[in-house]
Amino acid sequence: MRNFKLTLAYDGSGFAGWQIQPDRRTIQGELANAIAELTGERVLPQGSGRTDAGVHALGQVASFALESAVIPLENLWRALNHRLPGAIRIVSAEEASPDFHARHAAREKTYRYRIYRGEICSPFKANFVCHHPYPLDEPCMAQAAQVIVGEHDFTSLAAVDPEERDNPQPKSNVRTIYRSSLRREGEELVYEVTGNGFLHHMVRNIVGMLLWIGKNKLPPEEMTRVLAARDRSAAAATAPAQGLYLVEVKY
Repeated sequence: MRNFKLTLAYDGSGFAGWQIQPDRRTIQGELANAIAELTGERVLPQGSGRTDAGVHALGQVASFALESAVIPLENLWRALNHRLPGAIRIVSAEEASPDFHARHAAREKTYRYRIYRGEICSPFKANFVCHHPYPLDEPCMAQAAQVIVGEHDFTSLAAVDPEERDNPQPKSNVRTIYRSSLRREGEELVYEVTGNGFLHHMVRNIVGMLLWIGKNKLPPEEMTRVLAARDRSAAAATAPAQGLYLVEVKY
């Protein structure tokens, strides 16, 4: 068996997320189909994490094992790109150790969220940003972004994971955030966060809180209060999917 590690970029607009679903178009499903068409082997590539419908990736990582020993590595990723839809590209490929698993081995992930502040959002940009042209206290939002750095229980900023709903021993909602910052880039606010792991909808919920703080001109300490509540109902609404990107995964 040969174990492969792929790094992918994709436009998530036309997909129902990463995870394969019956009768729905997904990134994992398209990649599995391309591998089967090329090699004749039906495998389920494992991603570093499940991106939601409409979420994009610049550096999603996937792993899978093949029995085929005749396809050179360079030919493999080129041939897969030829079979994948144009919205999904393999940007690099390598052979990994037999025990490498894209999700289990991940040690650090970085996400980026783009908020477009201009009055009119181009239709060619609309699927790739959250459009918010209304007044925001941006310096206050930037301060609030810093509050989540460190180890915290993120129950207030996590949606219920469908796969964990019936688990008699729920997993911990404690995560460590290494970097969290908000910056201006022209007409966009760009939020970037790096941590050792993220819960279901966690980044979008963090952005929802930042927007709530910015709109209502609340103090950055509002983020501290919400974290301490450990209650999803204490936090703001989830930010739209299309502004979110999985940027990088480190191992």
